[in-house]
Amino acid sequence: MSPKADLLTSSCPVPISDHKDIVLGHGSGGRLSHQLIQKLILPQFKNQWLEPLHDGAIFSIDGAKLAFSTDSFVVNPIFFPGGDIGSLAVHGTVNDLAMCGARPLYLSAAFILEEGFPLEHLHRVVQSMRKAADAAGVSLVTGDTKVVDRGKGDQIFINTSGIGVVIPGVNVNPGRAQPGDKILINGPIAMHGMAIMSVREGLAFETQIISDSAALNSLVETIISACPDVHVLRDPTRGGITSALSEIAESSRIGIQLQEAAIPLTEEVKGACEILGLDPLYVANEGKLLAIVPATDADRVLTAMRNHPLGRESTVIGEVISSHPGYVTMKTRVGGTRVVDMLSGEQLPRIC
Repeated sequence: MSPKADLLTSSCPVPISDHKDIVLGHGSGGRLSHQLIQKLILPQFKNQWLEPLHDGAIFSIDGAKLAFSTDSFVVNPIFFPGGDIGSLAVHGTVNDLAMCGARPLYLSAAFILEEGFPLEHLHRVVQSMRKAADAAGVSLVTGDTKVVDRGKGDQIFINTSGIGVVIPGVNVNPGRAQPGDKILINGPIAMHGMAIMSVREGLAFETQIISDSAALNSLVETIISACPDVHVLRDPTRGGITSALSEIAESSRIGIQLQEAAIPLTEEVKGACEILGLDPLYVANEGKLLAIVPATDADRVLTAMRNHPLGRESTVIGEVISSHPGYVTMKTRVGGTRVVDMLSGEQLPRIC
């Protein structure tokens, strides 16, 4: 091979589903996002802390085990039933740290503002962030602000990063799911995504759909107190519960079997999904977590979750199995079985 050919081979990434440009699906949290990370980004930065593709990096400094995570928020509209881009930015990073088995401590915030964005709206967003941070028990300790020309942005984008201390003795990792484990969720799915879409589409229901956006760190501590050996925690945001579980199945090289009848779904969300032609299994959540725990601990964890304000409607939705490793299947209400894969495109752009 010539030096020129070798240079081309080493510098050109593998095609990502034949897309020559970024499409909305690359931000969906589904298959295209996964391929973008695996084929283009991860090869450039591959290291022992990044490779697990956890919700955050876990590392040790002077004997202290820390978790570090970052997230960006571009939700549209910026104010929605149950929250806004400010509270969402705090909850999102707090939750990513909690999914690492860590106690979130400190956050940073970076604002990208469009010229002409009302200061009244910015004040409202910042106040919301402060209230969310206070409620979650974290401090915002550093940040940055940039302004772009009118028409070159869309009101406000926020990035938050966070650091926390991993709870001693805890080893939460997406590669630890084992056959026999039970899969628990803390309540009805798809509420955040459909709250956003109901506003965008002007849908009205007898009961308004409210985003489930919430900080889950106190619920995680409750789970860990009941089961210090919790295997996996994941907040199923973009891409919904099936995309999150598909990633876990691939990481652990196990199979996952869901029970459709056990997956909690409100009538309002079910109706909105039917109207819009959306599958709730792929719709974003911002106040839900998936806990994968040993079967012997499942009842104890479930009881503890139901005694927490954010887990009143917790339930078991499936189990880890040894067959069809890397895949998620679901027993349907009519008794059949179907494969549920990662989201392949983009159902709901700019949902978080």
